[in-house]
Amino acid sequence: MFRALLFAIAICAVSAVVWADPGTKPTPVEPTSDIFDTVVESGHLQKFVMAVESAGLVETLKSDGPFTVFVPSNEAFERLPSGEFHDLLKPANKDKLKHLLLAHVIPGRVRMADLKKHMEVKSVGGPLLEVVHHFITGTKIGTNKHMAHVQNSDIETTNGVIHIVNAVIMP
Repeated sequence: MFRALLFAIAICAVSAVVWADPGTKPTPVEPTSDIFDTVVESGHLQKFVMAVESAGLVETLKSDGPFTVFVPSNEAFERLPSGEFHDLLKPANKDKLKHLLLAHVIPGRVRMADLKKHMEVKSVGGPLLEVVHHFITGTKIGTNKHMAHVQNSDIETTNGVIHIVNAVIMP
């Protein structure tokens, strides 16, 4: 009896998925948080938050923008050479850290669909970033020496767009 009930529930669940109208799209939700608050609220990008705070860029990422930010994951920061992340957080390295973080920011609200198959964009921090789309390997962005794969894209905020990347882009 119990198995029959579970089977019936499973069939109903599958039917709901199969018979759903393929033309319906979820209603977009207006973002309510800015770039900085969205990163903080994610709960899994703490190293980027620490870096932004140490570099004095909190107000920049809370300003009107719009900005597009390629946010390195915690794992990306962990792949830096031993001790480099903690050295960057020191007050003496504030300008270096600021330059590094601004290399991850481009002006405007740029979604993945806005990027061409192969193009270059100028970051707020100065370096020219290369964007490479590949249908198998995905999208990469960075300088000619340090490319990062986009892991999660098009996270909308009130003042821009966030894309999570798997490496720190070194200017």
